[in-house]
Amino acid sequence: MGSVDKTLFLLSHGGDTLIVQIYVDDIIFGGSAHALVSSFAEQMSREFEMSLMGELQFFLGLEIKQGLEGTFVHQAKYTRDILKKFNMGDYKPMTTPMSTNMALDADEDGEAVDQKEFRGMIGSLLYLTATRPDIQFAVCLCARYQASPRASYRQAVKRIFRYLTFTPELGLWYSSGSSLSLRGFSDADHAGCRIDRKSTSGTCQLLGTSLVSWSSRKQASIALSTTEAEYVAAASCCSQFLWMKATLSGFGLRFGKISLLVDSTSAISVAKNPVLHSRTKHIDMRFHFLRDHYEKGDIDLVHVISANQLADIFTKPIEFDAFTRLRGELGVLQVEGVDNALIKEEIESQWTGIIALLV
Repeated sequence: MGSVDKTLFLLSHGGDTLIVQIYVDDIIFGGSAHALVSSFAEQMSREFEMSLMGELQFFLGLEIKQGLEGTFVHQAKYTRDILKKFNMGDYKPMTTPMSTNMALDADEDGEAVDQKEFRGMIGSLLYLTATRPDIQFAVCLCARYQASPRASYRQAVKRIFRYLTFTPELGLWYSSGSSLSLRGFSDADHAGCRIDRKSTSGTCQLLGTSLVSWSSRKQASIALSTTEAEYVAAASCCSQFLWMKATLSGFGLRFGKISLLVDSTSAISVAKNPVLHSRTKHIDMRFHFLRDHYEKGDIDLVHVISANQLADIFTKPIEFDAFTRLRGELGVLQVEGVDNALIKEEIESQWTGIIALLV
């Protein structure tokens, strides 16, 4: 059993590995040897009444294409379904999910809209962010206004749907040639919320070139400076790193110092300074564990220029050219159909992925 994720199970047998992931009554399992996978399937079938669904192609609304060069995970069918459900398929497509000059506020005098429909739209979009980090910021921003939705908020959500009509086939690409080095990016939009002036943290973590974790979240407290906002965001990214290291250790992966890329030299200086001074003493002590883990050598805070800050896409609306570049660097791509013969050859010779349903 995994030390962190109790629904993850691993078995090492000789030089081969079997991995089993359970979600309620669904199971995904795969291994480096076909015999090991077949043995597990037979044993489970004897113990439980279950149906083997074969090669992993569809799971919990996610579509998976496996090939020699890598794996593509997307929700194209789900995207088309929600566009049809909310009658958004015929609207003019947009190239970005949010305009750079759009700013949502309280809008107390705005026209009220159907709360049930608005929440349904937000819920549908939130599930889509499982494979679409490019809409994460826009969806999370609109989700803040579910208590009393207005026409202006619905217009912002409508813009996201119009972007989806422009990019329905996008998904996450995981290259088989990616390294297993861990690195992350953190950024913050200081006082971005126009209602309470709280900042938005954006973080993402990559295993080699593969995006495996990301977030866009309003900070719990008001930051008094850009430095503080960036420092809090970096602490959040560091916290995610600690969880990932513990989880990946179950796969036999060990990591030394992890690079955390931040575009604020001031925030980096605060983390590297062991002395609390007047500019930082008001920061909640729980965020100073970032400094502790830097001193322990768990992470290495590295400056990155703002143009190369991948987490920027999770903190604010961005112009089309920069948006598409960051989206591509995060591995959000459109991959054409993968040849079935190549999939079969790859699975039989190197890795077998099977999905089973307990009934």
